[in-house]
Amino acid sequence: MTPADPLLLDVGRLVWRGWAGRLPTGIDRVCHAYLDRYAGRAHGVIQWKGRRFVLPPADTARLAALLTGDIADRRPRLAAVLARALRRAVRPPCRGALYLNVGHTGLDDPGLVDWIARHELRAVHLIHDLIPLETPEYCRPGEAARHERRMRHALASASGVIGNSRATLDALDAFGAARGLPRPPAVAAWLAADALPRPADPVIAERPYFVAVGTIEGRKNHLLLLQLWRALAQRLGETAPRLVLVGQRGWEAADAMALLDRCAALAPLVEERGRCDDAALATLLSGARALLMPSFAEGYGMPVVEAMRLGVPVIASDLAVFREIAGTIPTYLSPLDTVAWERAVLDFAGESPARERQRAALRGYRAPDWGTHFAAVEPWLATLPARGERAFLTARG
Repeated sequence: MTPADPLLLDVGRLVWRGWAGRLPTGIDRVCHAYLDRYAGRAHGVIQWKGRRFVLPPADTARLAALLTGDIADRRPRLAAVLARALRRAVRPPCRGALYLNVGHTGLDDPGLVDWIARHELRAVHLIHDLIPLETPEYCRPGEAARHERRMRHALASASGVIGNSRATLDALDAFGAARGLPRPPAVAAWLAADALPRPADPVIAERPYFVAVGTIEGRKNHLLLLQLWRALAQRLGETAPRLVLVGQRGWEAADAMALLDRCAALAPLVEERGRCDDAALATLLSGARALLMPSFAEGYGMPVVEAMRLGVPVIASDLAVFREIAGTIPTYLSPLDTVAWERAVLDFAGESPARERQRAALRGYRAPDWGTHFAAVEPWLATLPARGERAFLTARG
């Protein structure tokens, strides 16, 4: 891909989440990274009410400026820019143009597949995970069927696929093989964690504490941590280590939320932070004994990379994607083994050889960055052929 090649970048996810004032998720951060990279040359694509609007690069750049940073009056300014941009929307710049969709945006809509085929675009989708298909019990009702459509449409319409990890591409391969859907050319490119600002001075906590980062949902397995901390409260009382949960409340986690709301034993030991900016998160992590990630499934695990970048030890579920991106540094445990998690927490709360091993290994750790990501993706994009009409037939299934 050269700077002269026409490029379409789907920005709809960022527009609608920015309009709603939502806190950025891991997928949002990836969308922002691509928008930052290509805002000066890309035609932004916005999907709205079954239609696709292609914006000129100048309007895309204006949107990018509004969607980045903390802007107090973002919504009225966004409305003005959107109204002008949608009036000036154009057809895709030429047949065979590259279309990047890095947020799963609109992939459950067959109309997107038709639009890609009609304009003979070279579509490239970044696949973040297949979690709703692998562990539907931890997702919202109906999400498995929606994600089935997303993955079918992705495989049917794409000239190429970017995986956020080799583990995700392996899962996509298994999905396609089970349904007779071949995978187009693919590249695995790890995602960069945001470079959290390091505290100017070392963080020294009065009492040992641990941090868990992520939406409070069933898949993240907060229930294990809360049951563990309730047991610690009963055994150790106020001398037990503390737990800080960073993340908004989500779905399929009624038991965990009930403990947070009504368990008196947890109140002195567990702190819930629904909103936490990067500086506050960096300070929290820097003083923690470890990051805890007992998830049943993850597409990538950005908090693991963020913690390791800061030199913070990690205790995590034994998932293939964690071993891929973090290697042998973390302490890996089964997400079902509460006894092992309790043992590890008590060990890391004190002077632990296992914790010191991680701290020593982390001195040589180099976190993935966006430069490395795009160095893998961009030469690969240049090799992708145009897709013919036949490539879209399987999307009707």
